[in-house]
Amino acid sequence: MTMNQALTKEKLSRPLTLFMALVCLLVPVVSAPIALLLGIVVAVLVGNSLIDLTKKLTPRLLGFSIMGLGAGMDLAVVAKAGLQGIWYTIFGIGLTMTTGLLLAKALRTEKESSILISVGTAICGGSAIAAVAPAMNAKQHSISIALGTVFILNALALVIFPFIGHALGLTEVQFGLWSALAIHDTSSVVGATLQYGPEAVQVGTSVKLARALWILPVTLVFSYLYANNQEGGKKAKFPWFVLGFVFMAAVFTYFPALHDVGGLIEYAARRCLVLTLFFIGTNLTPATIRTVGIKSFLLGFSLWILVASITLGAILHGFIH
Repeated sequence: MTMNQALTKEKLSRPLTLFMALVCLLVPVVSAPIALLLGIVVAVLVGNSLIDLTKKLTPRLLGFSIMGLGAGMDLAVVAKAGLQGIWYTIFGIGLTMTTGLLLAKALRTEKESSILISVGTAICGGSAIAAVAPAMNAKQHSISIALGTVFILNALALVIFPFIGHALGLTEVQFGLWSALAIHDTSSVVGATLQYGPEAVQVGTSVKLARALWILPVTLVFSYLYANNQEGGKKAKFPWFVLGFVFMAAVFTYFPALHDVGGLIEYAARRCLVLTLFFIGTNLTPATIRTVGIKSFLLGFSLWILVASITLGAILHGFIH
């Protein structure tokens, strides 16, 4: 690439990123997977000169989006979905972590990044990785590998899962469960279920957020295991948006007069989520993809396929419902 081409890309990057962000936020026909794809296209074609800003905004926008979606949820459905999933959540986290470490040993991947990829697959993707990494005092390179792997697989899941769900004739409840248990990040779970139906969104979001609560005990376990390896690492952050989601669901469930307001908040949250997925796409730069490496990606991909296949089989045979 010549110097002039590089400068042209730099000049185009900022205005194009901002313009496409507005399109994703304001144009209703832009769905979650389209927004993610647009973000990736922008990152590949002209780069993301605002990457520090978009990385900072992504978790905050996701949190507010999840909270806002609670305004359109029935608290009874949320509670039922969350409580029903507790036992296979415990079993699933343990099995996924064990399988991930065995695969890492077989593939001879780096220990830290392998643990973080396994944690992200077992609980809730980037949020779990961000929480557990300080507890392990993990190196930045290991964190980047794990996050890059999860981001790539999230992008695939957002497109592939609805297609498979329709092909197999999954009900909305089945698809919501499968998405929550087999897709890494909450944002992609919501994005996938939004394409499937309102009941899928309720079940998927509720089960995924209940699973996200396990960030805290799992982080405490790693803090204990790596207690002698700490050098002033940051404290893990609790996923505050979980409590916000429940609060919003409670308010708009028990005050029916606010139903119209709740509908407006939910719509705004859906558009905000689409914008968030665009930013996630812009963060998936060629440099991020190169950082991951073949072995680490193979570990994450293999573990994801195993979890998705076993979970889908269990749902189809009625073991999970």
